[in-house]
Amino acid sequence: MRTIDINCDVGEGVGNEKELFPMISSCNIACGGHAGSKETIRWCLELAKEFNVKVGAHPSYPDKENFGRVSMSISDADLIKSIQAQMQLFESVRSKLNTPLHHIKPHGALYNDIAKNEQLSQAFLKSIEAFKDEVYLYVPFNSVVEKVAKKNGYKVLIEAFADRNYNNDLNLVSRKEDNAIISNEEEVLKHVLRMAKDNVVKTIKNEDIAMNADTYCIHGDTPSALQILMYITEHLPEYNLQVKP
Repeated sequence: MRTIDINCDVGEGVGNEKELFPMISSCNIACGGHAGSKETIRWCLELAKEFNVKVGAHPSYPDKENFGRVSMSISDADLIKSIQAQMQLFESVRSKLNTPLHHIKPHGALYNDIAKNEQLSQAFLKSIEAFKDEVYLYVPFNSVVEKVAKKNGYKVLIEAFADRNYNNDLNLVSRKEDNAIISNEEEVLKHVLRMAKDNVVKTIKNEDIAMNADTYCIHGDTPSALQILMYITEHLPEYNLQVKP
């Protein structure tokens, strides 16, 4: 039985963490940029400890109004300052609970932008340089930030999205499109199986494109997130896969 990592973005105001954590193996905790506070960070860290879930920080563009899902025109210096402030907030809570930090995963538009923009990637990596030797960075497959991070000695894990559709260029389908999100649990399972067992992703043009992944994201704010996790947790073992040993 092979174990795969399923991660969830949490602490974003949905309030479903207590139900999600028993079925995931790593989490990305919002730390004040797009959502999150000391209270929600602490709540998620305590759940992570209770359910043996690997802890990640989930910094974002400083844009609560748009939930961090809109690209920002921001200077490198201001981005670095914001990300470092978010990480300081996160660390101020985490250090008191003595919970290990496993990874950092940028959120939303920032995640998508550094996947394509080298200068922005450099700025983001500089902002988390203090964590370079201790933690992983979750990045998209074959992205600009993956290449820049590896070149600069960062440890990376490749992330794929279990509940999102892909274009042929392996960019995610825009959330402005009706088919951006996969909400049907059976379709999510098929999506994960293709990626985990066949190392391909089926795009919206019905083509199989090669892609490797180390971790698979199900967004905590997807309305059917709980149903998806319950379904795939039940059925993955039929394919010799499991989320937690």
